[in-house]
Amino acid sequence: MTKTSTCIYRFLVLSWYTFLNYYISQEGKDEVKSEILANGARWKYMTLLNLLKNRTAGFDIYQPGSFRRLLQTIFYGVTCLDDVLKRTKGRKDIKFLTAFRDLLFTTLAFPVSTFVFLAFWILFLYNRDLIYPKVLDTIIPVWLNHAMHTFIFPITLAEVILRPHSYPSKKTGLTLLAAASIAYISRILWLYFETGTWVYPVFAKLSPVGLAAFFSLSYVFIASIYLLGEKLNHWKWGDMRQRKKRK
Repeated sequence: MTKTSTCIYRFLVLSWYTFLNYYISQEGKDEVKSEILANGARWKYMTLLNLLKNRTAGFDIYQPGSFRRLLQTIFYGVTCLDDVLKRTKGRKDIKFLTAFRDLLFTTLAFPVSTFVFLAFWILFLYNRDLIYPKVLDTIIPVWLNHAMHTFIFPITLAEVILRPHSYPSKKTGLTLLAAASIAYISRILWLYFETGTWVYPVFAKLSPVGLAAFFSLSYVFIASIYLLGEKLNHWKWGDMRQRKKRK
């Protein structure tokens, strides 16, 4: 793809995530669905950690779903801004923005999106009641389910193919990923203590030791995805550190 085509593609992806945020925010105004969800459905699921909404009055069923799509929206917003400024100001004047774009993608956007895709569909195919009970089919449109759990992977993989990304040191990258994982696990535990309900049905079936093992293995899994992303980037684009030195 040409640079112009890549810019257009990224703008379309940003528009897609913006549309999803808007659609779910409007759906949340449906009083009937909101009441159903408040009794124990949608707010429980990780992929809805990406909404830009945060109501101050009472517990918002969408508020715990703000992380991943918010992350993707921010990333593609930064990426579009980076593309525009490179055309107007030049590469050297926006090094900080480019470095932030790469850090955001390598340590969070790619690992989190790939983890969500793989973890969701593995559990769904094994036993959907552990992650996405059938009752949700009557509440959440099929296309929206795929928007949250399926399309995220090819969109993220396309970013690997379209543009090289400079990875931080393994120590820095894995430390940032661990910090994000700890923050998310803390959020899960806080929600349980506040509501008495686990954010995923699978957690209710695990003992405290089982939960500790699940969280630990999940970090190992997502860390492996991070390392895979680094390998894919190197395979496609070569050694980014050497490329920087030649420039």
